[in-house]
Order: sequence, then C-alpha cells, then structure tokens
Amino acid sequence: MMFSKTTLNIRVSVIPEYDSKNSYPSENRYVFKYNITIENDANFSIKILKRKWLIFDVGFGYTEIIGDGVIGLTPEIPMTENFEYFSNVMLRSGVGNMSGKYLVKNMETQENFEIDIPKFNLLSEVLSN
Repeated sequence: MMFSKTTLNIRVSVIPEYDSKNSYPSENRYVFKYNITIENDANFSIKILKRKWLIFDVGFGYTEIIGDGVIGLTPEIPMTENFEYFSNVMLRSGVGNMSGKYLVKNMETQENFEIDIPKFNLLSEVLSN
C-alpha cells in the first residue's frame, strides 16, 4: 500500500514492507523496509537538509529520530524530477507507524521550509495473518 502527502507541490510517497527475512519475532525484532519517492513539482529546485521521524511502536511508545539529510546524503532535486531511496526501521512489537518531516531549502531563494512525510502503518505478517 502506498501512502502519499503533498506540501507546496512536493509529493512524498512511501511504500512500507515487512522484512520477514531479517525479523526475529521470538527476540522482539520486527524489521520493516520502506521505499520513499520525493517528487518535486514546485517551480524551483530543492535540497533536503534534515529529516525528523516520529516512530510509534505499540506497547513501547514514541521515538523521535532527527538527522541530516537522508541515507547519508543531502540530495538536490531539480524541479520536475524525483529522488528515491530505501531505508528500514526495527520495531519491538511488530505493530506501529511512522510519520515525519523533511527540512528542505528552496535553491532559488535560499529559504528553508518543511515538507510532510505521510503517516504510514507498519504491520508484521505474523500479526496480519
């Protein structure tokens, strides 16, 4: 299932997937992969400076993760182009969700602003069968 949200003509889409090969439910290790596509339909280039994630793990509460860029990069995305990457997260319960924001720079005006990352569900196969 795809989750999408658009902020100022910049669309962030997420496709999460349970990673059963790297998960160990008996050890409370549930791994999820997620693919993110950032589509820049604004009339200016952007650069991703920072990310902020809010990760909810049922029974364990919220964790906030803040860091520079994405997957070790601070990519510049020209207008009408996309940037795509994969990442992963581990939950202890096997059920939760994630949402967040990117801090981006308008490369024309040099102004910084935030764009939303849609909330997406994380549900392990063990619990969805």
